[in-house]
Amino acid sequence: MVIASITDGISRQIEGAAAALSETFFEPVLRLGVTGLSRAGKTVFITGLVANLLQHGRMPQLRAAADGRIEAVYLQPQPDDTLPRFDYEGHLAALTGDDPRWPQSTRAISELRLSFRVRPSGFLAGLLGPRVLHLDIVDYPGEWLLDLSLMEKTYAEWSEETLTRLAKRRQADGFMATARAEDGALALDETRAQALAASFTGYLQAARDAGYSDCTPGRFLLPGDLAGSPVLTFAPLPRPAMTPRGCLWREMNRRYDAYKSRVVQPFFRDHFARIDRQIVLMDVLGAVHQGPRAVEDLRRTMAEVLAAFRPGRNGWLTGLLGGRRVERILFAATKADHLHHSLHARLTGIVQAMLAEAKSRADFAGAQTQAMALASLRTTVEESVTRDGVTLDCVKGRLLATGKQAVMYPGTLPADPARLLAPAREGAERWLDAEYGLMGFAPARFTAKPGEGPPHIRLDRAAEFLIGDRL
Repeated sequence: MVIASITDGISRQIEGAAAALSETFFEPVLRLGVTGLSRAGKTVFITGLVANLLQHGRMPQLRAAADGRIEAVYLQPQPDDTLPRFDYEGHLAALTGDDPRWPQSTRAISELRLSFRVRPSGFLAGLLGPRVLHLDIVDYPGEWLLDLSLMEKTYAEWSEETLTRLAKRRQADGFMATARAEDGALALDETRAQALAASFTGYLQAARDAGYSDCTPGRFLLPGDLAGSPVLTFAPLPRPAMTPRGCLWREMNRRYDAYKSRVVQPFFRDHFARIDRQIVLMDVLGAVHQGPRAVEDLRRTMAEVLAAFRPGRNGWLTGLLGGRRVERILFAATKADHLHHSLHARLTGIVQAMLAEAKSRADFAGAQTQAMALASLRTTVEESVTRDGVTLDCVKGRLLATGKQAVMYPGTLPADPARLLAPAREGAERWLDAEYGLMGFAPARFTAKPGEGPPHIRLDRAAEFLIGDRL
């Protein structure tokens, strides 16, 4: 058995090296990870990006498209037979049909392969023929990415941190009452364990709905086929003075460790560790609308997300030896179409300020990072409204709730991000000198010209940063 295991391991390494050699020198593959927390817009981003790469008439900032060097772009079967295919066609139909609607959100990992046939540029253009680049787009929930921080924490550490944080949130009142009443030193009672896990899951759902970002473990919110299994039946508990064999606290500890080894670690090994480029989508406007605590929570959560990456530069030998680093990371504030364009630079500035410390660490390690405001599908048009002699820069779109057209003035964002981040860090309950409005807009009906994808804001700039150098 040992010899067979060793032989199988060597075979997989040889096969992996051969595949990497083929990718490096013949038809290279670039793996783009797309993630973000719930309602950040991952599904719409991938759909809009693919549609505009297939028909790139609206992509002037993607240099290979502007120069006419992209000869063809086509979809192919994804290379991993064990992963679901991203339902591009279904999502595009939802966004562009007679009654446009938002597609179903990301519930699990999926993949899509987009292949480019590109003419080379520079002095080699006349010597070399077109080459092929495969872009594998990997869509996964941001909550799963946050779980990587659990790998370095014991159950006792995680429990203490989580209970301390939850004590300050009204959404956790019910769970905290249940947890404090529990004696972890008593013998395991499965019914009580399930009640604790259900109460904790209820808190996570309420916290997510309230705009909080640190809702881990992520699979509690997106359980899939693990629903009801022991690996998802645990919760944070205060450590009792005694932890005898067979007690509730020890069993919770064991299930927490199983979650890390059987859920988190395989995801990191099989998918996350193979990503070359990454975009992290952020609903910054939603957090601002929720208030200072949601903004501070998003700042801390995004710092943890960046810390989960292994940033750096990939040489040709890196892939052959089995190591991969994330070379470029884009942090994108979505829903830029909810603001007048004059405020987009301020929204980008807020993202940059939120990530300043973590971003500098990634840059130092050799990765390129960038922040921008974008809209994967533009749902509004800009309009100026005069009220009491004052001209307001507004946006107009179709309301999600009623389907009727409405004009919104969302307020203004401060030129100095510290005006938002300082009260957020200090734990303020609400904004003192401003109110930030936010409406839910439905996808707009539009008619695309031949060769054009759906309307967007800065998808072309995002694509240029993420993949432009490889085209």
